[in-house]
Amino acid sequence: MIMNYSLIEEIKKRIDIVDFISSFIVLKKAGRNFKALCPFHQEKTPSFIVSPERQIWRCFGACDEGGDVIKFMMKWENLTFYEALKELAQRAGVPFVHSLSFEDKIWKKKQRFLQMNNLAAEFFSFVLLKQKYGERALNYLRQRGLTTDIITQFNLGYAPNSWTSLLDFLKRKNFTEEEILDNGLAKKTDKGNLIDFFRGRLIFSIKDARGLIVGFSGRVLDQTSSESKYINSPETLLFRKGEILYGIDQAKETIKKENNVYLVEGEFDVILPFQYGLKNFVAVKGTSLTFQQLIFLKRYTDRLTLMFDVDKAGIKSTKRAIDQAEKLDFEIRVVKLPINKDPDEAIIENFSLFKTYIKQSSNIYDFIIDTAHREYPELTPVNKKKLAEKVLPFIEKIANPIIKDHYLKKITKILEVSESVIRKMIKMIENKRQQRYLVNLNYKKINPDERKILIEKFLLSCLFQDEEPFVLAKKIFSILSPADFSQPAFQKIIFHFLEYQNKGGTYSLETFVDHLPAELKSVFDEVYLFSSLETPFSFRSLEKISLEIKKNSLKKEIREILEANQETENERLRLVQLNQQLKEVEKSLQQ
Repeated sequence: MIMNYSLIEEIKKRIDIVDFISSFIVLKKAGRNFKALCPFHQEKTPSFIVSPERQIWRCFGACDEGGDVIKFMMKWENLTFYEALKELAQRAGVPFVHSLSFEDKIWKKKQRFLQMNNLAAEFFSFVLLKQKYGERALNYLRQRGLTTDIITQFNLGYAPNSWTSLLDFLKRKNFTEEEILDNGLAKKTDKGNLIDFFRGRLIFSIKDARGLIVGFSGRVLDQTSSESKYINSPETLLFRKGEILYGIDQAKETIKKENNVYLVEGEFDVILPFQYGLKNFVAVKGTSLTFQQLIFLKRYTDRLTLMFDVDKAGIKSTKRAIDQAEKLDFEIRVVKLPINKDPDEAIIENFSLFKTYIKQSSNIYDFIIDTAHREYPELTPVNKKKLAEKVLPFIEKIANPIIKDHYLKKITKILEVSESVIRKMIKMIENKRQQRYLVNLNYKKINPDERKILIEKFLLSCLFQDEEPFVLAKKIFSILSPADFSQPAFQKIIFHFLEYQNKGGTYSLETFVDHLPAELKSVFDEVYLFSSLETPFSFRSLEKISLEIKKNSLKKEIREILEANQETENERLRLVQLNQQLKEVEKSLQQ
């Protein structure tokens, strides 16, 4: 792949990675770097590090990924390299050369799929609005209160109840059967034949935040049907259910303006409010709100208002959403609608009353307590225990001490027990949670082989992030030599560092990295960011780590000599020497 490196470097020069990433997630200073909870996986302890000096980021958690501003954009927006480059060039004010001489096969495939989805949406819309096959679906939408304008604006359509009508249409538009299958618009029968994925269903076009159609949702019209009420496009190159929010393309600007988003469960619960002027509603695609969806919403607002069903499943979804949203410091409220009423039904029945429900939205903790109290209205000793077990895990997580104290007193009053009992239960929950989620940074409790690599990586990270690396290096390498490190890449980096130091002059991170061979730069970046995960260590601690590395190295050399079983005089003398050194190192460690 041939890339326009001058364009890439110019983009990276103009966009500061810390400013860029902090526009999406909250970064906190950590020594010379910045850290945050990784936006690409769920975690309790920050493992995501950004370096302003190196203009790179890395996740030391489950992702174990890293890169520059372009790689972050690719992961954040699920873009190809070409797409991310184009978007960042526009942001940086750099002219984008459309004839870049490299081929991005994934980008080309996505463009084909997007074109296919647009044609499919036009097909479904044509059937709904212009064909007799769509009359029943159109009448259904009219009964639900939708206007023609809103039907068109949301790209609603109808998939005729035939086997291959869309398939035949797309094939006439020069799409192959393989492409149609890969894009989720067709599926194979048990006999291996290809048929339309959506048949006899009302169709909702699902768009991403940029307004691109990435998939579809289909709803049956017959309430007595044995088929699933809703089906979504299968996972494809474009469509990832756990990352999509229905209606986000229409709602994002209002969400930003009002700093609030209403989260609902169904497509109609988005469309009807929009038609009535409430334009910051989005629907969760899937069984529950995901961490990825919340991370995405954090770009636009720090306030969520949940409006899920009030049945058992809806309450369960609400509690799950609250648990997820609290991790990202959202301000959360809950709108309680009458039982068996979806938002779209409540609007049609009485829009003025619906707005009253919204105004009367309750704090999440009031909602949790009230819901639990309704579940256990008779406060027998057993029910008190159950009610407390439902409520206290949520109250325990409240960070603000005033708010926490308020709800502790409220639940104490409801349960008619002493406050000390409730606080004792809270403490027990807190201890359990800490034991469950505490990320163990005590190297002594890690697998010995893993520990060797971690302490070496940590020592080097501290060295390269120090204000005076050359001064620290003299102390460290009075104990160690490059050969004492277990990883060949670490040995090479140290060799180049010492070579760079011997040239004289002051230390410059940028100059030193330029001095490194290309194959070592990615290793160096990972090592460099590593110590940002820890609190700063004193040299005494680093000296202890250096001695431990030396001990590991001496033990390894002794073991290799013994295993070689070569009883020469030189080997015996070397063993004596190594054992003496080992005793001295172990003595120093004990001191």
